[in-house]
Amino acid sequence: MNNFEYVGAAYRVVFGTGTLQELPSALQKMNAKAVIILSTPEQAHVAERVKGIIGTAGVAIFSEATMHTPTHITEKAVSVARRHDVDGIVSVGGGSTVGLGKAVSIRTGLPHLCIPTTYAGSEMTPILGETEDRRKVTRRDPKILPTSVLYDVDLFKTLPVGLTVYSGINAIAHAETHVIMLPHAMSYNYSAAPQAMAKLASALPEADGDAVKGINALYRQLGITITLKGLNMPESGIDEAADIAVSNPYKNPRLLERDAIREVIRRAWAGEDAVSNV
Repeated sequence: MNNFEYVGAAYRVVFGTGTLQELPSALQKMNAKAVIILSTPEQAHVAERVKGIIGTAGVAIFSEATMHTPTHITEKAVSVARRHDVDGIVSVGGGSTVGLGKAVSIRTGLPHLCIPTTYAGSEMTPILGETEDRRKVTRRDPKILPTSVLYDVDLFKTLPVGLTVYSGINAIAHAETHVIMLPHAMSYNYSAAPQAMAKLASALPEADGDAVKGINALYRQLGITITLKGLNMPESGIDEAADIAVSNPYKNPRLLERDAIREVIRRAWAGEDAVSNV
């Protein structure tokens, strides 16, 4: 495996082994001299390691990042950033921390350097999903895209196998609930997107020309058994989720039909395989 650096029109990507040591140089390229370091509580030790590498440039650590980027956590992080008069953001961790970094950056206009530790892929998108009042709101803006991304392979080597599997699928499906819903979303759109399904079928194991059959097989091979019920979604939430989906129509290959949507949510809740004829 070879180290590499890629500089695009709006961002810079560094990839390799031991690249964490390039942090001071990366911050210099961003003109950042005083940064806030973001992490989850579980990865606070990695944030401390980052602070040790960048020295006095690490003026604050905020280790309260959590799933789904709740806005009250973002506001706390913004408050800490302003209190310390930072001129840059460093997020170290998975999708939760990267999401927090994006949320702070879009609110403050500060440059954002990501150090991913999972394969979720959020660091490469101009998309931010935030949670407020139990609702997830997603927006897209080129300004959300991080300024710089630093991949250090050494940070991935200690990932547990289970986390590696779910993290890798996240790069396709984005988040935990998306991992659950991906096969069922494919089943819902199966007849409306035949060309896309044919291409997917050619890339998936044991598909026999059926993309939904193939994604079910891939999940079995990877040992993915997570369900909406397993995430503590109550059975009564199936109807609520279906109502929310049809009340907020989103561009989709197939028109939103409540009964069919309810059925794919029910199957995802119960842990049933996706089918091609919903």
